Formats: sequence, structure tokens, C-alpha cells
Amino acid sequence: MKNYLHRALRVAIILCALVITSTTIYGGERFDTHFTGERLRLDVIFAGDAYSQSVFLEELHREPYWSGPRENLTDPFNYGEYKYSVIDSSGKVIFSKGFNNLFQEWRTTAEAKILKKAFNGSYHIPFPKERVTVIFYERIKESGQFSELGRFPVDPSDKLISTGSQNQFKTDTILYNGDPSVKLDILFIAEGYTQDQMDKFKDDALRFSRYLFDTEPYKSRKKDINIWALNSVSKESGTDIPHKDIWKNTILSSNFYTFRIDRYLTAPNHKIVAAAASGSHFDAMYVIVNTDIYGGGGIYNFYGLSMSDHQLSAAVFVHELGHSLAGLGDEYYSSAVAYEDFYNLKTEPWEPNLTTLVDFDSKWRDKILSGTPVPTPNQEAYKGVTGLFEGGGYMSKGIYRPYLDCRMKSNSAESFCPICTEAINKMIDFYTEKAYLRGE
Repeated sequence: MKNYLHRALRVAIILCALVITSTTIYGGERFDTHFTGERLRLDVIFAGDAYSQSVFLEELHREPYWSGPRENLTDPFNYGEYKYSVIDSSGKVIFSKGFNNLFQEWRTTAEAKILKKAFNGSYHIPFPKERVTVIFYERIKESGQFSELGRFPVDPSDKLISTGSQNQFKTDTILYNGDPSVKLDILFIAEGYTQDQMDKFKDDALRFSRYLFDTEPYKSRKKDINIWALNSVSKESGTDIPHKDIWKNTILSSNFYTFRIDRYLTAPNHKIVAAAASGSHFDAMYVIVNTDIYGGGGIYNFYGLSMSDHQLSAAVFVHELGHSLAGLGDEYYSSAVAYEDFYNLKTEPWEPNLTTLVDFDSKWRDKILSGTPVPTPNQEAYKGVTGLFEGGGYMSKGIYRPYLDCRMKSNSAESFCPICTEAINKMIDFYTEKAYLRGE
């Protein structure tokens, strides 16, 4: 009897330790204790210049669906140039998420050194049952650490929280594999499609879905993914092309020539995108722009966006989704960009596929096989080898990538490299709560 009790006690201690470990890593706050099944959207304004920034709360909106995880409530990745946390009345973090935005990118341009600007953005949390505080943080370039940027109290009973419908757009189901809270939900959003072109959008969304599942690791993870299509109708077809004096009346006000780069296609007012998606399920938003002109963009936990009808539509789509979903960095370094000194070589990039060697142990050092030269020469002899190749993040020196070529480097790459594939899988695990369920 004594031995039985001893064994039972050991088992109880082990189980308790596993629960504590998984809760520490993945948040683990019981969802129903703090949140309803709805979503709260915070519309905020980021403003400033290259030297300073501030964040301001504009509006709050109550939306119908919280599609995200209900166990993995706190972000384990530490990705993003910003993050926001939700704290309860005791000061405990009950939700957090990292992100990037267009304002952060603009701050690295030459224009930001001589001009102040403001950008709209929208950020989502599960709708709280009690009063909470939402805190926004910026990542300090010199140290790589987060610092508080602003905080806003939220009272869920506040009558000024908007509950009105933002639009009457229909959301179609492209692929449904189960409960959104344990699936990765991707929402395709129509931009520059008129009412008469909604059938084309449906076909385009189906085609983009095929692009996704032609690509690993999405192909192997198809059962973990739901795909939705938002029929957001525009008055005119296409998108703005400012440098050619072409302007269209579209639902998301997208445009080429972002930061005066011809191919950089974005929807600068993120609040408009979020309002369009307000009645839909999503973990990741991807905007399909009805144009055959090459261009796109992808911003982590913000949105991905690219052209519908171009011979490189598939390649650009999976590349931009790599940014917006998995936080992957650009691995190219020879193309024209508007950014100046985008990375600080004295700190380790947060992106999982880039390193400055400041903390390479936290990246893919253990994935490099013995005998592989480090740094690894940018030569065809090392194609298909995980190594340490100099050049990435728009810089030819001082920053390194894991593969000679990858979907995050060029449109001609056959696939994602093993390091990017692993990062995407970890993100899918997070949204599907597989990592939490494994106690990893």
C-alpha cells in the first residue's frame, strides 16, 4: 500500500509539472474565465517619425467571432516589432500577440526623417468579461527588447463600444475542416472586384487555395486549415497606380507605389481592411487584388496582399503569406527597397530565418551538419544544404540566411527551406493547439 501511494504521488507530481510547464509556455489561462466567444477590435493610430512614435486609441468594436486559440492565449514566439498584452485587474497577462505594421516600415524610410505621419491600424483580442488593460509595446532597435508604448483601459460594459454591423458582405466557405478555435483560419478578402466580378473572385480564391496546398508544409497540414472568402464588393475594378495617375474606387483603397516603390502593393489604411473582415472568421487575412500587374506585400499579423492574375501569382502569394502568417523575413538583398538600415547588426533579428550571429544558438545552428563550412559559400555546390549564407534582410553583409535559395529569397525557388518550413509548422501548431496538447 505504501509503494502504491508513493507511485501515485510521483504520478501526480509529474502530471502537475506537465500542466504547469505547458501553461507557462503557452498561456493556458482558461478562456471562459476571462473571455466570451466574441472578438474586440481596437482601432488605434500610430503616429510619429523616424525618431519617436506614439500610439492612440480611436475606437472599440464588438465583433461576432473569436476564431483564435482558446488555450494558447499568450504568444510564445516573441516575434514582431510590436506586441500587445491584455492584463486583468490583478496585473496578470491573460492574452498577448506580436505584430508588425506599415507605420513601422515607413519609419525606416528616408521620408520619415523629415516628416511626421499617422497610420491607422486595428488589433483584435477575445472579448473580455471584466475590465482589462491593453498595453502596446515597441521593440527598441538598439537593444531588441520591448518597451511600453501606451496602455488603454477597456470596460466591456462601456456603451460606446460599437456593436453595429460594419457591412453586409457575404463570407463563403472554401474549405472547412472543423472548429475555428482549433484550426488555422485563412480569410481571402476581395479587393477591386465589382459585384459583377464576384464569380471571378470565388474562382480566384479557389485557385489561391490550390496554390497553398501545392506548397509544403501546407500540403501536409491541409486538415488543420479552414479557408474562407469574403465577398467585399468594390465600385470599380482594379487598384490605384499613383505613379501612372490611375485611381480606382475600391473597397480597401489599395495601391501600388507604397513608399514610392512601383511593385509594393498595400492597403495603407488597415482599419478599412479590418472593418471589411469584421463579420468573418480569421486568424490570418489575405487580400487578393484584382489586377494582372506584379506586386504585393506581407506584414506579420497584419495582412498579406498580392495580385490575382499574373504568371507569378502563386509564388508571390506563398511568399507574402510567409511574412504575414509565420513572421518570416525577406532573404533577398539585391532588390530595390525604400528601407534604410532596416536591421541593427548588433542585435539578433526576431525573424526565425535570419541571423546576425549575435544569438545564433537560438536559431538553426544545430541544424547545420558537421562538415558544412560556416559561413557557407553562396555557390551552387551548396544548393539544398542548410548552412549559413551571407546576405538577407535587404543587406549583403553582416546578416545571414539558412539556404542558398528559398521561397523567402526568390520567386524561382522550388520550395521553402527546412528552417522556414519548421517555422510555418510551429505557427500552424500554435493556432491548432497541437503544441499545447502535446505539452511541448
